[in-house]
Amino acid sequence: MQVKGRGAVSNPTHRFASIEVERDPDFVPDEDHIPVGWRTKFWDDQSRSIISRNDSPDIPFRASLNPYRGCEHGCAYCYARPSHEYLGHSAGLDFESQIFAKKHAPELLRKELTKKSWEPQVLALSGVTDCYQPVERKLEITRKCLEVLLQFRNPVRVMTKNHLITRDIDLLQKLASRNLVHVHLSITTLDPELSRVMEPRAASPARRLDAVRRLSAAGIPVTVMASPMIPGLNDHELPEILRQAAQAGAQGGGYIPIRLPGAVADVFVAWLEENFPLRKDKVLAKICELRGGRLNDPNFHTRFTGVGKAAENLQQLYALGLKRAGLKGELPGLSTADFRVAETAGPLQMKLFE
Repeated sequence: MQVKGRGAVSNPTHRFASIEVERDPDFVPDEDHIPVGWRTKFWDDQSRSIISRNDSPDIPFRASLNPYRGCEHGCAYCYARPSHEYLGHSAGLDFESQIFAKKHAPELLRKELTKKSWEPQVLALSGVTDCYQPVERKLEITRKCLEVLLQFRNPVRVMTKNHLITRDIDLLQKLASRNLVHVHLSITTLDPELSRVMEPRAASPARRLDAVRRLSAAGIPVTVMASPMIPGLNDHELPEILRQAAQAGAQGGGYIPIRLPGAVADVFVAWLEENFPLRKDKVLAKICELRGGRLNDPNFHTRFTGVGKAAENLQQLYALGLKRAGLKGELPGLSTADFRVAETAGPLQMKLFE
C-alpha cells in the first residue's frame, strides 16, 4: 500500500526480529484505517564516536561522518536501508520515518580531529544517509560539522540530493578557497514525476540543478552523480543529465548502477509492483543482466560498475555523455596541507563551563 509522501510501500520485518507480524491480506484500508501517514519520529542518537572507517578497495575515501541514521527522502532504491535493521527497525517505511539525529556530532568531530592520532584526510559527509535531509533545516548538525572542519581546515566531500545545501554556501565557499571541499550532488532523473514517485521528499530535479548553478557560481567545485542508474527506468537519461549539469556549472560527472543489497531488493521490487507494474519484469530482468544473473552483486570493483555487455553499454553511454558535456570523471584531489589543530577553547568548549 502506497503511503502518501513515502517511497517504500512495505515495511518488512527486519532480519534480527524474533516475531513477525503480517497484515490481514483481506483487509482493505479506507479513509478511517489508513496508517496515520507514518508520521516521522525523531530520536536522539547517543553514539559516542562519529567517524566511521572503511578499507574497501573501491571506495575513494577511508573516513566518513553521518549526522543522521535513516533518511526521510524516502528513495525506494536506497542501498543504506539495511543499516536500519541494526537499530531494530525495518528497511522499509521505518527507514524513512524513524530518524536518529546525532546532535552531538560537532563536539564529537572536534574531539576526534584534536587527537594526536588523527591523520589529516578527506572526510566524506555523508557516506550513508543524506546529511541535508529535511530535518537538517532545523537541527543544523551538518552546518555545525562544516564549521568544525573549516576551523581545522580538514578537507571534506559533501554528498547530497537536497537544495538545502545552498544554505551553507558561505562555509563551503571558504572551504573551497583552500581546496578543502568537493560537492557531489545526486541527480537521478530530470523527470519531475518520476522523481516525485522515486524520491518523494528529496528536492525536485529543477531544484537540484539550481543548487549546482548556485554552488558553481560561488566557486565551489561540483560533481553531479547520476546515481543510481536503473536499467529500463532512468538509464536513458544519463547523457542529458550530464549535459544539463554541465550547463549549470558542474565540473565533473559520475554514475553508479542500482545496488540492491539485503532487504533493499524486497523494498524496491514491492515499489516497482505498486508504481510500474507493467515495467516491473523488464526492469528486474535488466538489473539481473547487469548484475551477473542476480539482483545484487556485492563483490568489490564490480558492485559499482556492473558486469557483462549491459555494463559495457552503460559505460559507453556515460563516456559519450561525459565527452559531449565536457565534464571530467574525477575532480583534482583535495588538500590536507593546511590542516591545523584549532583552538580548543572555542565556543563549543566554553559552553561546558556555563
